Amino acid sequence: MKKLVTIALALCMGFNFAACASGNTQEDEAVPDVTTDSQMEPDLTEKGATAMNMKIGDTPVTVAWEDNASVDALKALCAEGPRTIHLHMYGGFEQVGDIGERLPRDDVQTTTQAGDIVLYAGDQMVVFYGSNAWAYTRLGHITDQNADGMRSLLGDGDVTVTITAG
Repeated sequence: MKKLVTIALALCMGFNFAACASGNTQEDEAVPDVTTDSQMEPDLTEKGATAMNMKIGDTPVTVAWEDNASVDALKALCAEGPRTIHLHMYGGFEQVGDIGERLPRDDVQTTTQAGDIVLYAGDQMVVFYGSNAWAYTRLGHITDQNADGMRSLLGDGDVTVTITAG
């Protein structure tokens, strides 16, 4: 009796495997299950890259804005009119300025790089032309300037940043 049950189970399993294998169609095989590089990289336009415009002095820069409550609050401020922030050199690697309003924050220990824009203490915007490690809330990253370009824009005295709704 045991042999009969074992043989019956083996036959059932064999039929199930055959049915599964024959269930694959060419349509199933034509759709590869592969993630491409473009699917893995974030689409900066989804992050609101055109939702706000930013100038450092008279130089427009392209910013990939983060998708978070701090940036939403900054966008709301800019919808009321251009937001001008006077930045002051600090530490030889960043410019810091008062936004004039407290924004929501979600600080995370971060190592910044040239071009990063962060929120510090809820009401200070920091734009980096060097690097620093501290707890910040990320606001965005300037994508059309390298480290030398950021140093040229920010490394020679205080500057004014103007942000407008896009």
